[in-house]
Amino acid sequence: MTEIAPVDPRGRSVIQAYGGGRFRISGTEFAGSVIVLVDSVLSWPEGDRGELSIVGLSPVVEAEPGVEILLLGTGKTMRPLDPGLRAALKDRGIVGDAMDTGAACRTFNVLAGEDRRVAAALIAPA
Repeated sequence: MTEIAPVDPRGRSVIQAYGGGRFRISGTEFAGSVIVLVDSVLSWPEGDRGELSIVGLSPVVEAEPGVEILLLGTGKTMRPLDPGLRAALKDRGIVGDAMDTGAACRTFNVLAGEDRRVAAALIAPA
């Protein structure tokens, strides 16, 4: 697993490591793809199947308080966000940004540390 420099969590989720199809978030290991909210982590089977849709991202869309930024970690390499999905997120007041999973993990920690309303949908890299 690739370790990420520690961040002061201040009661928020912190992504500590990723790789080998797993994540370590706030001291807990997760196998497979996940959705990380500032205060919780959910399994994301749609990510494991590569099914990126507004329905599969419902935990992000329905989060309270509302999410402003969704970081989509697309695995080992960056894949662009589908224009239809980007538009569906925008219609709900969410900015979607796709990047490789490592970059999404690091960016989530920075934004969460700045008290931003951020979420990350992370496809687990092998």
